[in-house]
Amino acid sequence: MDIEKLRQVAEVALEGTDRFIVDLKCSPANEIEIVIDADSAVDLDACVAFSRAVESAFDREVEDFELTVYSAGVGQPLKLLRQYYKLIGKSVEVLLCSGVKILATLKEVDPTAITITYTERKAVDGKKRKVEVEVVESYTFDQIKAVKEYLEFK
Repeated sequence: MDIEKLRQVAEVALEGTDRFIVDLKCSPANEIEIVIDADSAVDLDACVAFSRAVESAFDREVEDFELTVYSAGVGQPLKLLRQYYKLIGKSVEVLLCSGVKILATLKEVDPTAITITYTERKAVDGKKRKVEVEVVESYTFDQIKAVKEYLEFK
């Protein structure tokens, strides 16, 4: 399967929507996986419609293939800058290259870095007990191993 033609067909199928391709893979056995996301949400009907649009552009008699389409889920690492922008103001789990994991709120995103905020208990001069302090940190993408959306269940 021609991966570039596949990508073009997929992008045309998403034109006029807020959905976009996160990942597209094609194995040597023509097993195709396409992961899509949206600025709003991706439901099952959107995945089915997209799958049918892509599938209809290819002739199975000429080249057989298996197509799987799914939405980028919570808990999957973010891959595109566009995914970061849609999570501004929401909880994220940031895993740094150093191995440190931080649960925080995503405050800002630019093409080179993210800014997060979280509370931390710190010792403060003149206080016997540690107090909660809001921490604001920025990390460049080369300092980050993975970022995932984080859902809290209370």
